[in-house]
Amino acid sequence: MSGRARCVMSHTGLGVAVTLLCATLAVPTQAQGTRPAWPAEDPPRPLAARPVKFPPYEIRKLANGLQVVIVSHHEQPAVSVRMIVRAGAAQDPKDKLGLAMLTAALLDQGAGRRTAADLADAIDFVGGILGTGAGTDLSFVNSIVMKDSLPLALELIADIARRPSFDAGEIERQRQQALSGMKVALEDPGNVAGQVIDRLVYGFHPYGLPGTGTPDTLASLTRQDFVDFHKQYYVPNNALLAIVGDVSTEEAVAGVEKTFGDWPSGTGVTATPVDPPPPTQRVIVIDKKDAVQTEIRVGQLGIPRKHNDYVGLDQTVKILGGEGANRLQQVLRTQKALTYGASADLETYKTSGGIVAETNTRTDATAEALRIVVDEILRLQREQVYDAELDGAQAYMVGHLPLTLETPDAIATQVLNQLFYELPLEELQTYRERVLRVTPAEVQRIARTYFHPDRLAVVLVGNADAFVKDLAGVGFPRYERIPIEQVDLLASDLRRAAAVALPPPAPEHQRPPQ
Repeated sequence: MSGRARCVMSHTGLGVAVTLLCATLAVPTQAQGTRPAWPAEDPPRPLAARPVKFPPYEIRKLANGLQVVIVSHHEQPAVSVRMIVRAGAAQDPKDKLGLAMLTAALLDQGAGRRTAADLADAIDFVGGILGTGAGTDLSFVNSIVMKDSLPLALELIADIARRPSFDAGEIERQRQQALSGMKVALEDPGNVAGQVIDRLVYGFHPYGLPGTGTPDTLASLTRQDFVDFHKQYYVPNNALLAIVGDVSTEEAVAGVEKTFGDWPSGTGVTATPVDPPPPTQRVIVIDKKDAVQTEIRVGQLGIPRKHNDYVGLDQTVKILGGEGANRLQQVLRTQKALTYGASADLETYKTSGGIVAETNTRTDATAEALRIVVDEILRLQREQVYDAELDGAQAYMVGHLPLTLETPDAIATQVLNQLFYELPLEELQTYRERVLRVTPAEVQRIARTYFHPDRLAVVLVGNADAFVKDLAGVGFPRYERIPIEQVDLLASDLRRAAAVALPPPAPEHQRPPQ
């Protein structure tokens, strides 16, 4: 009998889903007992990384202390002008959190003789980009324009950085936008988990406090607060300026002298923050009754950006949960099917840093997922990583660097980061060699030196009743439980103090004489 098949087609859901079942009635004799191998090929290997050639640059300093770096990059007829100021959320007074962020947001909402609409119209007319912002350690103003609009870009940035209006109406509008965004964020379990883990890792160091502020601190900010913050920190000897693109050094220096040469220097005195607390184990369970999954964060202190082990620790964290190789993803998602995603990040700031692993999982698997995260950290200390894992992390890192140097604005960002963290610009040229020098033995040394599995901070945000009973079985018998609506990042126990009920006033005849 010749080989033939019977095919039965079943339709479900009005023909939306179709299942095709083919039953072979007879198979040719010569094919019985043999099955051709399914074609299988490994993905192609990445091309060998090419050496990064950083474009020529010059560094100048004006008489007022403004440091300027000019990078000639003639591949595009565009120029990026980016200024950073050495002041960010870390410089906020504790009772005025959110001041740096809101100050930066207000810079382009009116400056010099231009209103917010005037500034927007001016940059739109030349097809450019104008922006401001603030981070943990710094604030920035940047513009990207075509070459012939460089004088306008310098003029706009000079107005924004030097002469912001801080209009009362704009202050209130930006405040309300920030408060509205904060209200949404405080209801998001992932955001709450992220803020609480920072608070545990860094304690009351400025890096551990909410840079966006709290409803109370934002409401208390006055126009004078913005004026004072700007006067103290937005001064030329506390700023760096990068001009990158299709421009000569002479053109750039002449433009900078014209717009910033008469900018008066300032004191720029900054308070030295306290050191973050030593790592210690602390488990915070944020109870959200209606949650159907748990947000998990596991963190500890790391190192500052300028540390000699930065490149090695960066690779170690990438093997744990980053790009190129990700053990957490492989175990939690691929092997155990406990999550859709898991990662680990290395945060590095001016004076400190942190390592944070994160994932989310269904509620009943909370303890198991937490145990796996901690086990993977321990495994990096016990065993050397595989060559293939390290190769994957290194291939990503050396392959990604050229992508960060493709445009004038990307080059400006890289240059200013190096200068801000007091790192030599030559390191951009030698980055590939420094990455590839790291060995599996070096990764293990770094994991043993900087990872503290017995002193991890843990944050779990979810339906606590469904998983706290399992925590002791995975090594975390002690924990603090806080309802999500009572979380207070500024309290030592992270719990908002209950309002104290005052006794009713005494009857008039019982009151003491005045």
